[in-house]
Amino acid sequence: MNKRIVIALSGGVDSSVAAYLLQKQGYEVKAVFMQNWDDFLGNSSQSQAICSQTQDWNDAKLVAQKLNIPIFRINFIREYWDQVFTNFLTDLKKGLTPNPDILCNKIIKFNYFVEYVKKHFSPDFLATGHYAKIVFDSNKKRYYLSKPFDQAKDQTYFLCQINPLIFGQLIFPLSDLTKQEVRQIAHNLSLINAQKKDSTGICFIGERNFSQFLSRHLENKEGNIIDIDSGKIKAKHRGIHYFTIGQRQGIGLGGEKHPYYVVGKDVKKNAIYVAKGWENPWLYSNHCWVEKINWLINENELIDNFNSSHKITAKFRYRQSDVTVKIFPEKEQLKVKFTEPQRAITPGQYAVFYKNDICLGGGVISTTEKIDHLSRPIVIL
Repeated sequence: MNKRIVIALSGGVDSSVAAYLLQKQGYEVKAVFMQNWDDFLGNSSQSQAICSQTQDWNDAKLVAQKLNIPIFRINFIREYWDQVFTNFLTDLKKGLTPNPDILCNKIIKFNYFVEYVKKHFSPDFLATGHYAKIVFDSNKKRYYLSKPFDQAKDQTYFLCQINPLIFGQLIFPLSDLTKQEVRQIAHNLSLINAQKKDSTGICFIGERNFSQFLSRHLENKEGNIIDIDSGKIKAKHRGIHYFTIGQRQGIGLGGEKHPYYVVGKDVKKNAIYVAKGWENPWLYSNHCWVEKINWLINENELIDNFNSSHKITAKFRYRQSDVTVKIFPEKEQLKVKFTEPQRAITPGQYAVFYKNDICLGGGVISTTEKIDHLSRPIVIL
């Protein structure tokens, strides 16, 4: 009897090719489409489409029909709103730059989805179209999350908060393929989404203007934009939630000879701090603190990694090159020290840790230590 597997079919090319590969490998495949957001908000006369869920569902149905596999649709709109989107807005109000995709993976895709599928389908395995790999260490008899073959598409960063206890049930069929190979397979199969554009940015905002979207959900509160070196007020801003560390565009200081960058935010004063120049010292940090850590390895391995001389690296944003770090546990936080200063480390984003290709886990960056022109350490959000 063929092994039964359920794949999360999103309507994109990656999960579609993943479904085909599983079918080719002899699995009995069922597909499930998750609806996590409404295409329309407000009443019918004022609604505006802000997400491609309807188009994605139609594409997923056509792919399932093409591959001759059953597809089911499940609704997690309420769960997503209550536990992902509301959290996103709350963090923005705190002056953070949240990453809802990581929270969606933790709460929706690899929690509610997994539990729903287990209850209704009782499969042997679950699959998604993520570019990641599950590896098994026969000596330790443990599963680990690893970077895929195509490290340019590595999505382990987005999976750092999922429950490691489900690793033995997960299959990532694209783990040994490049994106180019995936698109070629889709083209050979004449899949409708073979050339479909990859989703970018935040799902529920889609192609819409970020500031316009936020203005519908968060109240604007005018404050000062301050040159952190001179202390002079350079302009006014409409709301602290529109800005992130390292930002250059959209500050409202385009007439300056040298471009300004956002280097800090003070929520209590409702102030944005800016400084001139890409290499301005205010953009750099010696270390940061990380909280809400989710480890993907056991406690003994964790202690070994902290105490060993083996190199631990970290990513502080998606597609960033690995940075060598040293980790120091401090109560419920980690102090993460960089071997050399890092640019635009952003509170609210995630620090994700690696040993070679194995993802050790990750957590939320809470604060950073900036270095001013006199090399004095100053903690600023």
